[in-house]
Amino acid sequence: MKRIFLLLVATLVQISAPAWATEIAVMSGGAPKEVLTVLIPEFERRTGHQVKVNYVLISALRQKILFGEIADLVIMPNSVIDNLIEARRLKAEGRDTFGAVKLVAIVHKDAPQPDISTPEAFRTALLKAKSVIYSTPTSTPSGAHMASLLSQLDIAEAVEKKVTYRPALEGGVAMVAEGLAELGIYPSSEVIHVKGVTSIGELPDSLQINLVYGAAITASNKTAEPALALVKYLASPDNRGAWQRAGFDPPPP
Repeated sequence: MKRIFLLLVATLVQISAPAWATEIAVMSGGAPKEVLTVLIPEFERRTGHQVKVNYVLISALRQKILFGEIADLVIMPNSVIDNLIEARRLKAEGRDTFGAVKLVAIVHKDAPQPDISTPEAFRTALLKAKSVIYSTPTSTPSGAHMASLLSQLDIAEAVEKKVTYRPALEGGVAMVAEGLAELGIYPSSEVIHVKGVTSIGELPDSLQINLVYGAAITASNKTAEPALALVKYLASPDNRGAWQRAGFDPPPP
């Protein structure tokens, strides 16, 4: 009887899944990882589609798409999406925006919390820190922004002597949690649920970068309906709370 029951359940599952259910190949930057981990299983349950996400540093992701990497859709900063649409690697039709992340400074959960409330205070915090860590300037928008910021604050030479370049996807935030780096600078979504670190706040507005994330279908995608359904689901107002809990502000109007 048990075997018959299991066969019946399997049959019902097959019947309930859409006949057109397929696998959706997604390539994404690291910032949305937390929220995608939450939202994608529910999308799979509702639609029967299976979603395979490959998280890639933004610079590498851009290069992969430019050189013909096969994927159904990409999730990345809108500025990069715009560039890839111009290069005819992504489609403008069906694209959408999910939210924006800002840069925050983090320290070990038991460490003193320096003041970063003003540009001068942030500059002082960088100079006083024994070690600093942020993403590789050539790999991510946040890392490139930090490199530019150090020059703007006229402390590039002093800070570069003690900086470690490590994207969050490659363990950068974990190094702060483990006490291997004193002060870290990362997008809010990449630190919000990491144990062992404390966010001491967003960078001052005049030093801030506003990374707006969205999604677009690849030009090589010939059966775009499943991927479009995923984009629509992720951008749904019903899921706004999940994006905010993952460190994303509402998308700009």
